[in-house]
Amino acid sequence: MSNEEKSQHISKCLELAILLEVSAEKPGNVNFTSGFEGTRREHFLASAVAAGPSFQEAAYRGISVAENKLCISEVGLGQLIKTCAIDVNAWQKGGNTILGIIMLFVPIAVAAGMTPTKKNYQLDFSFLRKNIDLAVKSTTALDSVHLYEAVDIASPSGLNDAPDLDVTDPRSKERLIKENVNLYEVFKIASGYDDVCSEWVHNYPVTFDLAYPYLMEQLKSKPLNTTIIHTFLKILSERPDTFISRKVGKEKAQEVSLDAKAVLELGGIETAKGKKSLRQFDRKLRLSGNKCNPGTTADLTAAALALCTLSGYRP
Repeated sequence: MSNEEKSQHISKCLELAILLEVSAEKPGNVNFTSGFEGTRREHFLASAVAAGPSFQEAAYRGISVAENKLCISEVGLGQLIKTCAIDVNAWQKGGNTILGIIMLFVPIAVAAGMTPTKKNYQLDFSFLRKNIDLAVKSTTALDSVHLYEAVDIASPSGLNDAPDLDVTDPRSKERLIKENVNLYEVFKIASGYDDVCSEWVHNYPVTFDLAYPYLMEQLKSKPLNTTIIHTFLKILSERPDTFISRKVGKEKAQEVSLDAKAVLELGGIETAKGKKSLRQFDRKLRLSGNKCNPGTTADLTAAALALCTLSGYRP
């Protein structure tokens, strides 16, 4: 397979993961049957398409690293994330849709490019994970600045004051360069209150160790929609959503996690009691507007789906 074919394949896998994630009727999130004021399914569909070129470029740079044509510190994870945010912003009017997903997917795309493929484009996930870790730890201060600029473009909600190098403080970009703070170090600061950043710092433990194995086991006997919803609930039941926590507090996030666990214990969408509980849970989340939207959980679900599609799964 040519480098062009490999990079295109990786990009398509990641685009498909986003489309599959938004297609499932997850509680409290945008999906094909429900949305929020100003942000609906079409905005996510457009975002998935718009992100494709950046994912392909990320994969291509990973291939170049593997071929010793590019130094890993020159990959430019921050610039790739920023370019992707610009493209997504240009192709839809629904505000921030997938910034968290982009932040998770760009290192995966680079690492997938670096990782040798087996037949049928399948990747060795042990090598993939090592390459993700190498990519994020090889970032630079310029990557940090580009990431801050991507946040400026996407304008996500729920950005409370950080303990240091606050992304909303215009002085932070100057400090990043002056103090030579790479993106991995920035995410270390945020890892305690943002699970996307925590995935970067701890080598994607929720994605690889919790969400992906659970998703693949569910897929053996359940339809895709059921599998995605149950995976979403499984993550949420074990990891209080950090987006909710930042917006309305840790106590509320823990309450939401207990509700998700209760739905799963009733059988999820495979039983009458589970379906009723899920509907009630969804209504409860939506009554808060998007303050109790488990957005980080959706991002982590998408990351698990990315591994799923990269492993060869096709709907």
